[in-house]
Formats: sequence, structure tokens, C-alpha cells
Amino acid sequence: MKNPVVYLDYNATTPVDPGVLEEMIPYFSVKYGNSSSRHSYGFEAESAAKVARKRISALINGDPDEFYFTSGATESINIVHQGVAKAYSSQGRHIISSNIEHPAVIESLQYLKQNGFSISFIPVNSEGLIDLNQLGREIRKDTILVSLMAANNEIGVVNDLEIIGNICSEKNVLFHTDASQALGKLEIDVMKMKIDMLSFSGHKFYAPKGTGGLFIRQKKPQIRIAPFFFGGGQEKGIRPGTLNIPSVVGLGKAAALCMELFSEETKRIKSLRDQLFEGLKKNIQGLVLNGSYEARLPNNLNLRIKDVRADKLMMELRDLAFSTGSACASGSDKPSYVLKALGLDDESVYSSVRLGLGRFSTSFEIDYTINRITEAVNKIRNYPQNKRN
Repeated sequence: MKNPVVYLDYNATTPVDPGVLEEMIPYFSVKYGNSSSRHSYGFEAESAAKVARKRISALINGDPDEFYFTSGATESINIVHQGVAKAYSSQGRHIISSNIEHPAVIESLQYLKQNGFSISFIPVNSEGLIDLNQLGREIRKDTILVSLMAANNEIGVVNDLEIIGNICSEKNVLFHTDASQALGKLEIDVMKMKIDMLSFSGHKFYAPKGTGGLFIRQKKPQIRIAPFFFGGGQEKGIRPGTLNIPSVVGLGKAAALCMELFSEETKRIKSLRDQLFEGLKKNIQGLVLNGSYEARLPNNLNLRIKDVRADKLMMELRDLAFSTGSACASGSDKPSYVLKALGLDDESVYSSVRLGLGRFSTSFEIDYTINRITEAVNKIRNYPQNKRN
């Protein structure tokens, strides 16, 4: 019997949790009202959206009135960057980010740069971490926004959001974080961490693709976002358009499950990740972790294997689903800019793979993965052309 493919790409996307799907189904065909309609079907849909808004807000310790539904992190990030730039340009035109942000952040900020804004991309060290002292020094009188991710999508390295939030608050600068990789895996508290705006995608934590959200603080301080979508007035004009109620319901249920399962799930997944890392390190010489081990998501490993190109490894491992980098950059033959930012040469970058675990990963799958990767590495290293070298 052929073995099923072991899924090891949870940082790219997650399957919809069965409990999420079950809660969504009635809103496709039975509870199909438009939440803007003023009759029983509409009120039912509106009520479902309110429940979802409360569930998601609880996950980040925010106020439901400060949360907005979007199609995902990319849209949310653009709303933040373009909306803040337009609303606060009279106060300054300088924005700070890092050089390993998601393309949605980098490209949105590059657009602003082309339109007269000054953008500072802080470099990271070999561990993938920014110098927090440098962040403080980079903030100027004309700085209006700091936009830094909670956790990196490729190497899984985590920023200290509380320290960053305090720095921004003391300097009276707005703080936005892309929490797509962190939500459901790390504790996120927008109040404690003094986060002014937070964006995320639902498909990273077992909700449907095409769902996401945006937190915009409305109290101490009240953040102004200039809209650049128009028509209908939904979501207080920030993101007008008819709400996708089935997906909104799914997003809320996924958030509720993350809260319910958080402690046990995080501990279990981290244990599996450590089992995988230790097993591979024991069996494979020349295996190195990319990025910090301590400041890392509990489900992520980004590894480079000496003398083994990642594309050749993938060819040998059709029974494992993993990534050679970010899925958002798939199709590109350029070396990962995130790994290059760590100081790696091209050979090391092309020898790197990302392994992501999740809710449905098992210990059996981890043992199987250790054995299969070990076999494949030994086979590649014994290719005649490699032996000649």
C-alpha cells in the first residue's frame, strides 16, 4: 500500500478544521441572508458576524468594535500602509520596517516610496532578529509608522512585540504588526503589547482561504485610517462590500478553537518539532538551523543541509510536502531574500528547506519524516557526480 503524503507545510497554509467547516455549512444554503438586509435573514447573518467578531477579538484581547473583516493579510496590510500614509502625511512621511518582511509589506512600502515617502528597512542579524536599540535610533521626528511582523513566514523567528510596542509608544509612533504566522501559535495581546494595528490571514490557523482581518485601535490613541475602498459603507467604510458570512463564521470558529486548544496544542506541536529537529540532527551531518532556535514559532524549522540542494531533495521526497522557502515566492528561481539577509551564501540558501508542523501532525509522521529525509540525503550525497567532488 502506498504511503500517503505527509504534510509539512503548515506555515504556507493549514487545512480547514472539521469543526470550522461544520459551523460554516448552514450559512451557504440555509442561513444565507445578507448581513446588511433589515429582515430576519439579514438579522441572522448580522448576528453571526457579531459572534465571529467577538471570538476573533478575544483571541488578541481587543475590542470587537476595533476589528474589521478583510480577505486576508495582504489586503489588511495595504489598508494600513496606504491608509496611515494618507491620514498622517501632514505629520511626517517616514516609515520603518525590516528587510525580512513578507512581500505584502515590502511591496506596499515600496509603492509609498515611489510616491514620496521615506522608508527605512532595518537589517537583521544572523539569527534573523532586528537590533531593538537600532529601532529606537531609527525613529525620527517625521516617523509616523513602524511596521514589523510578529513572526517570519520562512524562518519562523519571532519579534518581541511588547518591547517594540513600548518603544513606539514612548516615541509617539504608530505600531503595526503582521501577525499572520503568530496568531494561534503565540500569545498576542494588543493591549499589553501596545499594538495599534494588527493584520492576519485566516488560512494560517485552520480557517478558510480568502479570510482575514484587521485590528485598528480606537482608544488611547484613536487611529485614523484614510479609506481607499469606496461603496456600501460596510465595516465602517474601511472595507466596504457585502460580508462573506460563511467565511466570517469559519474565521470566528477557528479563532475560538485556537483559544480553546492553545496551551495543549502549542506544547504538543513544539514537542513534535523538537523530536524532528533532534532526529534529523542526529542522523545527518552538516545540518544547520537557519535563524534563532529560542525566538522561534513552536511549529517551524528552517534547515540547510550541506552538499544537498533543496530542489533535489524535494525530487527524492514526493511523499513529503514541504517548502524550499516561502510559498508566496514560489515559481521564483531567485535565492530567498530572507535567508540572504541572514548572511547566507547562495549555496546555503539553495540547500535550505522549511518544515512546518500543525494541528494534525503526528509522532508517527515525524519518525517517518526523519527516516525518509535521512535516506534521501544519503542517496543524494552518494550520487556519482557528488562523489567525484
